[in-house]
Amino acid sequence: MTRLHDPYGALPPVPAFSLRSADIADGEMLDVAQASAIFGGPGRDRSPHLAWEGHPSGTASFAVTCFDPDALTVSGFWHWALYDLPASVTELPAGAGDAEGDATPAGARMLANDAGRRGYLGAAPPPGEVPHRYMFVVHALDVARLEVSPDATPAWLGFRLVAHALGRARLSPVFGLPATS
Repeated sequence: MTRLHDPYGALPPVPAFSLRSADIADGEMLDVAQASAIFGGPGRDRSPHLAWEGHPSGTASFAVTCFDPDALTVSGFWHWALYDLPASVTELPAGAGDAEGDATPAGARMLANDAGRRGYLGAAPPPGEVPHRYMFVVHALDVARLEVSPDATPAWLGFRLVAHALGRARLSPVFGLPATS
């Protein structure tokens, strides 16, 4: 089964800018470091390095999200939601999404992902599934701080991101596990 739904394609269009990573690439398989051990898999739940440039002038802050539109739910699955990144921050080291926040830039805030854990949760599709897409998106925003409670859901953050979006940069790697016998 091929999955073609692009949830960002349904949003109002905004200019694109450049996103690169030392750890992930469009259409390429995620490394085990960016996978999850939540279901007993081999992952390490380590957010990837991300760096961006060419964002629109007037950018006052950034948000970074990771979403799996192929998750076996009607709403997909939010793996990471980081927001209120200062406009001066244009790179995150690998591990910036760790729950402890040790590598998270000062002033930035993280929401709990759809598993209820604060921080980045790696890829964890069921074994044998067609590889899922993981949409890492950097959102350039027109406000320095979003009025989003730290107890909000990533979906609520998504509403605020659309309302304040100046531009988006995207990378969509994939991840799948072989079927178990």
